[in-house]
Amino acid sequence: MSIADLFWLFFILSSLQPLVAQRYLTARRAAALRALERKHKSRGITMIHRKETFSFLGIPFGGYIDIDDSEQVIRAIEMTGEHVPIDLVLHTPGGLVLAAEQIAAALDAHPGQVTVYVPHYAMSGGTLIALAADRIVMAPSAVLGPVDPQIGEWPAASILAAVEQKDKNEIDDKTLVLADISRKAQQQVRNFIEHLLAGHIAAGDASELAQTLSDGRWTHDFPIDPTYAAKLGLPVSTDLPDEVRLLMRLYPQPRNRRPSVEYIPMPYQQTERRRAPAREVPGGANKALRGE
Repeated sequence: MSIADLFWLFFILSSLQPLVAQRYLTARRAAALRALERKHKSRGITMIHRKETFSFLGIPFGGYIDIDDSEQVIRAIEMTGEHVPIDLVLHTPGGLVLAAEQIAAALDAHPGQVTVYVPHYAMSGGTLIALAADRIVMAPSAVLGPVDPQIGEWPAASILAAVEQKDKNEIDDKTLVLADISRKAQQQVRNFIEHLLAGHIAAGDASELAQTLSDGRWTHDFPIDPTYAAKLGLPVSTDLPDEVRLLMRLYPQPRNRRPSVEYIPMPYQQTERRRAPAREVPGGANKALRGE
């Protein structure tokens, strides 16, 4: 075989390597998801957005909830028997309100038990989806977020606050229109959240919690950890299965990004160490150190 043949063979193998690696990774993901399904006798679904390339209001975007996601998740729900539990692994910065509401409504309408697993974060529209679940299982360090609506690049609550601080005669028509849209958006989101929560907590508590999550009292990237989520009245636990953690490891960041965090990927268990006896130092140094 000539050098030219070796060169072309190397070129072909190098071209095929990413495809083979992706096929292998896809097979491992399917096996991990199937392990979760077998454990809980459920339908497993993942919605994991990993291409985080820029941030807006503190929340990284790039991959986000869109109509394609809602179509796929709803299709999976429709293919699931009425009494078969659904396990949704959710990792997302949020996205389109319409798509998130479609997914949440489909989960809420499913007669079987719905569990949402949050291994790291499910912000904004991700939290809206989580509110439709019978159980929200989070990693101890995972967070949810507020679901206050955003109008373009601005929070609806901030638009309303700005308008209330001025005389209407000093406000241009566009801002008044945005304020009107903001009021409608807040009411719509609050009503939808209250409807989702009605099946899980008392009516009065559902109304109060819907107000808390949607009225814009926090910034849009405010982290709601499991402890605070439980205080708010959400059905939260931190018993995240190892199968979910394995799934997350199978969704790495794009390879062209240099990793900023590295560690040896194996569990470390704390062991009790015996304290070594002090060594005697010639000349009575040990006594001097002890103050004798």
